[in-house]
Amino acid sequence: MRKSASRWLLPALLLIVWLAVGGFGGPYTGKLSEVSTNDNSAFLPASAESTRVQDEQRAFSAAKVLPAIVVAERTSGITARDTAFLTEAAARVSAIPGVTAARPELSPKDGQALQLVLQIKTGGKPGDVVEQVRQELKQPPDGLTVLVTGPAAQIADLVTAFGGIDGILLLVAGLVVAVILVLVYRSVLLPLIVLLSAVFALGLAALSVYVLADHDILTLNGQSQGILFILVFGAATDYALLLVSRFREQLRDTEDRVEAVRTALKAVFAPIVASGGTVILGVLCLLFSDLQSNRGLGPVAAIGIFAALLASLTFLPAALAVAGRAAFWPLRPKFGSAHPENNGIWARIARRVAAKPRAIWIGTTVLLLAAAAFLPQLKAGGVAQSDLFLTTVDSKTGQDILVKHFPGGTGSPAIIITNTDHAGEIAQKAKVDGVAQTAVTATANGRTQVLAVLTDPADSENALATVGRIRDAVHPVAGADAIVGGQSAIQLDTQRTSERDRAVIIPIVLVVIFLVLALLLRALVAPLLLIATVVLSFAATLGVSALVFNHLLGFPGADPAVPLFGFVFLVALGVDYNIFLMTRVREETVRSGTREGVLRGLTLTGGVITSAGVVLAATFAALAVIPILFLAQIAFIVAFGVLLDTLIVRSLLVPALSLDIGRRVWWPSRLG
Repeated sequence: MRKSASRWLLPALLLIVWLAVGGFGGPYTGKLSEVSTNDNSAFLPASAESTRVQDEQRAFSAAKVLPAIVVAERTSGITARDTAFLTEAAARVSAIPGVTAARPELSPKDGQALQLVLQIKTGGKPGDVVEQVRQELKQPPDGLTVLVTGPAAQIADLVTAFGGIDGILLLVAGLVVAVILVLVYRSVLLPLIVLLSAVFALGLAALSVYVLADHDILTLNGQSQGILFILVFGAATDYALLLVSRFREQLRDTEDRVEAVRTALKAVFAPIVASGGTVILGVLCLLFSDLQSNRGLGPVAAIGIFAALLASLTFLPAALAVAGRAAFWPLRPKFGSAHPENNGIWARIARRVAAKPRAIWIGTTVLLLAAAAFLPQLKAGGVAQSDLFLTTVDSKTGQDILVKHFPGGTGSPAIIITNTDHAGEIAQKAKVDGVAQTAVTATANGRTQVLAVLTDPADSENALATVGRIRDAVHPVAGADAIVGGQSAIQLDTQRTSERDRAVIIPIVLVVIFLVLALLLRALVAPLLLIATVVLSFAATLGVSALVFNHLLGFPGADPAVPLFGFVFLVALGVDYNIFLMTRVREETVRSGTREGVLRGLTLTGGVITSAGVVLAATFAALAVIPILFLAQIAFIVAFGVLLDTLIVRSLLVPALSLDIGRRVWWPSRLG
């Protein structure tokens, strides 16, 4: 009796602990936005030129500010009533804490627009202040269009766009996973158990990230928050599928459900931990980034994967031990029944791969190389901040109106700080192509601030090119010690830092994953083989993505971080499926040799890995419900890439190569 009770004690305790974790940590999924920031200037390293400008600006003004611009347009011409409305609005807006308003200015071009430049302190939440400003402008005269644009307004619109992360994103991801699990297992209870595992993991991850972000130990932004939610859901479901599949196998061979869970857990523990460990180490390579937004995503994603691992290896086995065969109702696996995997579709695929392995791996390689040939067409040099939105927002529409009637960089000038005795010379040198005017504005401690109003919108590629020309013009002036900052310079430095990160981090990720695979498989050839196939798959994915983004969806381009994030997630997650396959192949090779091991491994893991790939692809695709260009592109790249890895690389290319190479794939071990 005592022995029977002790068998259920650990599962019961684990369920109670996870119920407490879920109850306490769950609400923090909705609180993460309270500790996130979406201001690019907060992400740059201290060594960036625009950051140095911000530091020196404290000598001219103690408060750090972000510009916002109110633009009012009447195509038939601004009236006296329009001017009076905006003047009165300026007074009301100035009463909002943290806001300073200038006088409204009439467009010198056509008299069809007014602009009101605001400076908003960034100590609090500029997005909230912008919403207060918009409330004060809600009732303009009939026929007058009034919008708030500029950097502060873009942050406000980003906050609004990310507002759906803890609502619609989780709902869509949960529904997608539930539908796929129902289709795979044709069960009612099992999808609920797996979803609970993912939800509890997300609660633990959200609580941990909230505490660390609240104490400034890591940096969180809206993009990282969305990726965290999807990564936890996808990873927790993937690991659950692997355990559930092995548990179902064991229930056919083991009558006792607790013993079946133990045997299944023992069999999948190593590949699940290796898989999770690979992803954790892969995303932690982002700590080598100079951008705090990229660096912050590393530990955020690692915490999410660890939480998914913990839930999958503790809560899920406990829940399966309690539910037993009932988890699969109405199709319960009976003790002593045949294993359907031995005669299913994956057994037929394995036989076809075995018949012509060389033709298959050459054919799939050529196909992937053909897709990879379009990789140079991927435009990942950066996009305007206003192009980040996939829906119509006030900051984007307002910017379009502003450009029609005023110099595009009005309200967000380039800021040049120089030694005072060279201020006049620097102001003249800064009048390069793309600069409407320059002005010396303030002097303090032997340094002078010069403002350069750009002709193009501050967030446009033309404005960034102009900042580059200004720097080229003022840096050579001997004794001036001139540095150039401002919103356009911040965006330029962000893009250049992101390009640097991409060049540094990708090789580090490859080395880390190779070492993990070499230790796991106790071989050198197999890890090189797996990494080469995943990198080829990644290149093919970016090639297809370039065609889709440029010609099908008409995207204006991509942030330099898009290929980096795509690489980190695809290589780490793509290797996941190869780990699931090759650890089972190694297990079967010990018993039956390499050839039979490859075929048995593909046959036995084909269904579960395909299901896992479809789940992960579908959950990442759910990111597209957030109307932000970056997330939509990551959603497509990871979803398409995971399917390519699952259906082509893992199902055909890797098994065919392994068969053609034979026992040498395990070199230098003597396995096979």
